[in-house]
Amino acid sequence: MTMRRNKQALCQEECEQVLRRATSGVLSLTSLDGFPYGVPLSYALVDGVIVFHGALEGQKIDCIRRDNRASFCVVDADDVIPEKYTTAYRSVIVKGRIAIVTDEKQKHDLCIALAKRFYPDESAAEVEYAQFASRLCLMVLTPEQITGKMGLELMQRKEQAQ
Repeated sequence: MTMRRNKQALCQEECEQVLRRATSGVLSLTSLDGFPYGVPLSYALVDGVIVFHGALEGQKIDCIRRDNRASFCVVDADDVIPEKYTTAYRSVIVKGRIAIVTDEKQKHDLCIALAKRFYPDESAAEVEYAQFASRLCLMVLTPEQITGKMGLELMQRKEQAQ
């Protein structure tokens, strides 16, 4: 689907920058009753895939097992400009398939990469992983489509800076 306001579209490099800068987003899945289910999560972009962690069971896991299609939305700018009745925003939406990681080495490596994104002490991450690995679920969203958009205010600022 083509973006209606394509002048405001982010290029793929800008989308990746947003995904690297932001620390959380909303993962949207289809719930068991067919309604959308959105859950805020921290994440890491690792080798082109988006990595999440969570409990081994629960609504999110049930949804993924039923239908692995997912959408993930990240907003990394959201400045309200009240006098103009607008917002200077920048956001990215990733659509793709999400999978539960079952390979133990991959689970370990992705978990350490996720942990290092927020706290760079790898030895501390290893200690935490050893303690919680048996109760931890790692999920990987493989992007099929990545789109991004910025509000007119940010677009104008960007054009003025060039």
